Amino acid sequence: MSSRLQTARTIAGTVLLLFQIAAGQQSLLKNSSPEAEGQSSVTPDEAGGASSPDHDEMGNRRPLYRLRQSDTVDINFSFAPEFNQTLTVRPDGFVSLRELPDAYVAGLTVSELQRILVTWYASRLHQPEITVTLKDFERPYFIVSGQVAHPGRYELRGPLMATEGVAIAGGLTDQSKHSQVVLFRRYSDEEVQARLLDMKHMFNSRNLQEDLQLKPGDVLFIPQNRISKIRKFLPMATLSTYLNPTQF
Repeated sequence: MSSRLQTARTIAGTVLLLFQIAAGQQSLLKNSSPEAEGQSSVTPDEAGGASSPDHDEMGNRRPLYRLRQSDTVDINFSFAPEFNQTLTVRPDGFVSLRELPDAYVAGLTVSELQRILVTWYASRLHQPEITVTLKDFERPYFIVSGQVAHPGRYELRGPLMATEGVAIAGGLTDQSKHSQVVLFRRYSDEEVQARLLDMKHMFNSRNLQEDLQLKPGDVLFIPQNRISKIRKFLPMATLSTYLNPTQF
């Protein structure tokens, strides 16, 4: 019995020790909390959660805006205001900088451009402090022309497929030859690339694997008659022949 009693006392002592350790840890956590140190607590949203400006409602990081042609940015130098200027991105993606060669900036974020300018102007200024602000920008758009209910220019808000673009334009008319929808996409300053989309097959087979995501400036043309032949690359000037003259 003495052996069993001794074992029971040992177990009880161990349990008591564990409770004391747990209580000590609880007290330590409480004393080291932000409230105990006079700090305000931070909610997940305030810490950059789902409602953060950099994230959407699902907590996914939003893509940063990248400069494109016709965008306007203000460049301000904290200690050298004579270098301040307002830049407009040219159709070729370049900007004209003061006392520096022209620079290609299309595709850069505002933060990336700011860091690059600091590096470039470091050869002319001592530790330059530069702030870049996006002043004006052209909202991304796409155009739907031809045999749709409401041909025109539409704002491109987020990812959008070609079939969805047609739906936004009111859908196809009864006269549409939607087995030969043409997607025109800017290839260079002088040329556009043409690609045929068989939307009739997509709808009938319910297979949208051939559907394409629209990019800013894309033009969808839905013909009334069969297109016998179309070149893969066309001069930019010929694009106007595929646009409804009264749609804008």
